[in-house]
Amino acid sequence: MEEFETIVITFEDGEEAEFCVLEQTQLMGKNYYLVAPVEDMENDDEEGECFILRENVDSEDPEYGMYEFVEDEEELNVVFPIFEELLDESDTEVEF
Repeated sequence: MEEFETIVITFEDGEEAEFCVLEQTQLMGKNYYLVAPVEDMENDDEEGECFILRENVDSEDPEYGMYEFVEDEEELNVVFPIFEELLDESDTEVEF
Protein backbone atom coordinates (compact mmCIF):
# COMPACT_ATOMS: atom_id res chain seq x y z
CA MET A 1 0.00 0.00 0.00
CA GLU A 2 1.25 3.48 -0.87
CA GLU A 3 2.10 5.68 2.13
CA PHE A 4 -0.37 8.52 2.70
CA GLU A 5 -0.56 11.28 5.29
CA THR A 6 -3.49 10.66 7.64
CA ILE A 7 -6.01 12.80 9.47
CA VAL A 8 -7.87 11.58 12.56
CA ILE A 9 -11.38 12.96 13.04
CA THR A 10 -13.06 12.82 16.45
CA PHE A 11 -16.84 12.91 16.17
CA GLU A 12 -19.22 14.45 18.72
CA ASP A 13 -19.90 11.03 20.27
CA GLY A 14 -16.17 10.53 20.93
CA GLU A 15 -15.68 7.99 18.14
CA GLU A 16 -12.55 8.45 16.05
CA ALA A 17 -11.94 7.64 12.39
CA GLU A 18 -8.66 7.78 10.52
CA PHE A 19 -8.57 8.99 6.92
CA CYS A 20 -5.81 8.84 4.29
CA VAL A 21 -5.17 12.14 2.52
CA LEU A 22 -5.24 11.38 -1.22
CA GLU A 23 -4.85 15.00 -2.38
CA GLN A 24 -5.05 18.48 -0.96
CA THR A 25 -5.63 21.92 -2.41
CA GLN A 26 -6.24 25.48 -1.32
CA LEU A 27 -9.10 27.58 -2.64
CA MET A 28 -9.97 31.10 -1.56
CA GLY A 29 -7.73 30.82 1.51
CA LYS A 30 -9.22 27.52 2.73
CA ASN A 31 -7.51 24.13 2.74
CA TYR A 32 -9.42 21.20 1.26
CA TYR A 33 -8.50 17.53 1.51
CA LEU A 34 -9.68 14.54 -0.53
CA VAL A 35 -9.68 11.66 1.94
CA ALA A 36 -10.62 7.99 2.17
CA PRO A 37 -11.08 5.87 5.30
CA VAL A 38 -7.89 3.97 6.16
CA GLU A 39 -9.83 0.67 6.18
CA ASP A 40 -10.91 1.22 2.58
CA MET A 41 -7.33 1.89 1.51
CA GLU A 42 -6.11 -1.30 3.18
CA ASN A 43 -8.69 -3.46 1.35
CA ASP A 44 -7.66 -3.32 -2.31
CA ASP A 45 -10.53 -5.63 -3.33
CA GLU A 46 -13.25 -3.43 -1.86
CA GLU A 47 -14.66 -0.26 -3.38
CA GLY A 48 -14.39 2.56 -0.90
CA GLU A 49 -15.71 6.02 -0.42
CA CYS A 50 -13.94 9.34 -0.74
CA PHE A 51 -14.83 12.51 1.12
CA ILE A 52 -13.82 16.14 0.87
CA LEU A 53 -12.85 17.86 4.10
CA ARG A 54 -12.48 21.59 4.65
CA GLU A 55 -10.04 22.77 7.31
CA ASN A 56 -11.33 25.56 9.51
CA VAL A 57 -8.45 27.24 11.31
CA ASP A 58 -8.93 27.82 15.03
CA SER A 59 -8.31 31.50 15.79
CA GLU A 60 -6.84 30.57 19.20
CA ASP A 61 -4.37 28.10 17.67
CA PRO A 62 -3.84 28.77 13.94
CA GLU A 63 -1.43 25.82 13.64
CA TYR A 64 -4.23 23.29 14.21
CA GLY A 65 -7.66 23.52 12.65
CA MET A 66 -10.86 21.57 12.75
CA TYR A 67 -12.04 19.53 9.80
CA GLU A 68 -15.57 19.49 8.42
CA PHE A 69 -17.04 17.25 5.76
CA VAL A 70 -18.06 19.39 2.78
CA GLU A 71 -21.75 18.74 2.22
CA ASP A 72 -22.83 21.90 0.39
CA GLU A 73 -23.52 20.90 -3.22
CA GLU A 74 -22.32 24.21 -4.69
CA GLU A 75 -19.06 24.01 -2.78
CA LEU A 76 -18.58 20.37 -3.85
CA ASN A 77 -19.21 21.34 -7.48
CA VAL A 78 -16.36 23.87 -7.26
CA VAL A 79 -13.82 21.75 -5.35
CA PHE A 80 -14.45 18.28 -6.81
CA PRO A 81 -13.20 19.07 -10.37
CA ILE A 82 -9.96 20.41 -8.87
CA PHE A 83 -9.37 17.09 -7.13
CA GLU A 84 -10.21 15.18 -10.32
CA GLU A 85 -7.56 17.16 -12.18
CA LEU A 86 -4.98 16.70 -9.41
CA LEU A 87 -5.59 12.95 -9.41
CA ASP A 88 -5.24 12.81 -13.19
CA GLU A 89 -1.81 14.45 -12.84
CA SER A 90 -0.64 12.14 -10.03
CA ASP A 91 -0.02 8.40 -9.83
CA THR A 92 -2.87 7.93 -7.35
CA GLU A 93 -5.67 5.77 -8.68
CA VAL A 94 -9.11 6.53 -7.27
CA GLU A 95 -12.49 5.69 -8.74
CA PHE A 96 -15.45 7.98 -8.09
